[in-house]
Amino acid sequence: MDHYSQIQRAIGYLEEHLQDEFNMREAAAAAGFSAFHFQRLFQAITGFTVLEYVRKRRLTEAARQLLSSADGILHVALKWGYHSQEAFTRAFTVHWGTTPARFRKLNEQPASAKIQQSIDFNDYRTRLGGGFIMNKPRLVTMKAIQIIGYAYHTNLNNDQHYNEIPGFYHDFGSEHKFMNIPERACPDLAYGVACQFEDDGAFTFLVGEETSSDKALLQPGYTAFEIPGGLYAEFTVDGSGQDIRKMIYGSWLPQSNYERREGPDFEITDVWKSTPEQLDMKIYIPVK
Repeated sequence: MDHYSQIQRAIGYLEEHLQDEFNMREAAAAAGFSAFHFQRLFQAITGFTVLEYVRKRRLTEAARQLLSSADGILHVALKWGYHSQEAFTRAFTVHWGTTPARFRKLNEQPASAKIQQSIDFNDYRTRLGGGFIMNKPRLVTMKAIQIIGYAYHTNLNNDQHYNEIPGFYHDFGSEHKFMNIPERACPDLAYGVACQFEDDGAFTFLVGEETSSDKALLQPGYTAFEIPGGLYAEFTVDGSGQDIRKMIYGSWLPQSNYERREGPDFEITDVWKSTPEQLDMKIYIPVK
């Protein structure tokens, strides 16, 4: 079963449980993914988060119910996952631009641009790619690598990680954090490692260097980490690192014959050859 079909199973789960308390882990399990990987794939393919999708689907169905029934606003609010009429009214007004009571009184069909229909992921098979051209990856088998890095914290939601990761590298360099790494094996190369994934989309991003020490005394904020050996898809960045990160999960992986295996994504940047506008970077995704 391919990634699109797997995610469609999760969509089926979400639709069946749209009135229930939201559970990311169970939705992801329906697709056969971890909660973190499910969110990452979904967002990269669609451009919006799972939580956004669920919120808009509920507000769409709530609007339909307001127009097609005489049910009280509190009843509608509770049915679609809101714990109070006030919370529902706030969310409804932000999305539809009017209160539930006025929306019902006007008795007009909601603006089509704001309606969230149930997604058919088969539609995305031909939509991906856009104008961004990405070179095909090289498949490489790597040995385990010992690194020590400074731990930064970010999140998948609202593209927070895409916005923050360049700043992590800048902080690591400008604050000379690399000087606290003992027995630096390759000082020209900076590693970025995504790890410690949480169900809510939070994760740790280590910026560091390879070390030849396996029992180093670490400074506060630093973490020793072993990048596991094995098969990786190696992507060469030509331009924006953010663009290629999105394309890996939004286009290449769903359309490839590979699955992501357990382990961290990581990237290696040649700090002397790179500029903010033109990175000399390779991104590695563990595959099988």
